[in-house]
Amino acid sequence: MRTAIAAAIVVSVLLLAACGGDEESAAPETATTAPATTTTADGGCTSVEAPAAREDGGATQPTERLDPEKTWTLRFETSCGAFVVTLDTAAAPATSASLVSLAEQGFFDDTVFHRIVPGFIIQGGDPTQSGTGGPGYSTVDAPAPTATYGKGAVAMAKTQAEPAGTSGSQFFVVTGDDVALPPDYAIVGEVTEGMDVVELIGTLGDPATEQPLQPIVVESVTASSS
Repeated sequence: MRTAIAAAIVVSVLLLAACGGDEESAAPETATTAPATTTTADGGCTSVEAPAAREDGGATQPTERLDPEKTWTLRFETSCGAFVVTLDTAAAPATSASLVSLAEQGFFDDTVFHRIVPGFIIQGGDPTQSGTGGPGYSTVDAPAPTATYGKGAVAMAKTQAEPAGTSGSQFFVVTGDDVALPPDYAIVGEVTEGMDVVELIGTLGDPATEQPLQPIVVESVTASSS
C-alpha cells in the first residue's frame, strides 16, 4: 500500500488547484460525477445528495491576522460526523486568517470532499466540486524545509507550478501513517477531535480513481477562539 501511495504522490497527488478555476489541474473531476444518493455508510455516515456546484471565487480576503494569543479552531460538521481542527497561527498566520474568514463567510458550507485516497488523504474546500476551484485569491505561508505531514495534519493543496506554501481554499487532511510528501504545502493545523470521523471518510474513496464512493458533504464549518 505504501509503495502505491508513494507512486501516486509523484504522479498526481497534490498537483491540485487551490486558487481559482482558471488554472489547469491534474486532479480528476470527482464530485461532479459522484452518485446523487447513496445508502447509509458503515460507521455512521448518512445518505445525502451531493449539493449543487457553485461558481468559482467570490470570497473576500481578510486584511488582518488572527490574535496569536488565542487558540483558534474550525469545527467541520459533515455527513459522516464532526471533527475539529486546531489552527497553527504561528506557522501559517496568513492561511489561518483566511480559513477563519472563509468559514465565517460560509464559503465551505454545502461543499464536498471531492478527492479521497484511502491510506493517504481526504481533500475538500472547492465550491465548484471539480478540484480546480478556490476563493478567488491566494495566501502564502511557506512551510519549513524540515516539515513533515503526519496522520491528522491539515495542509493546503496547490498546483505544482505555484510557490511552496501557496493556498486558496482547498485543504487536505492526512489519513496515512507514513506519507512522504515534500515540504511544499502550507501546514495550517491538525485534527484535535474526531479523528475517527476523518478516518471513516478516508475509507470512502476509490484508490484507482481517487473519487469518493458516495457524496461526503461538509454541512458547515464554524470558527471559534479561546
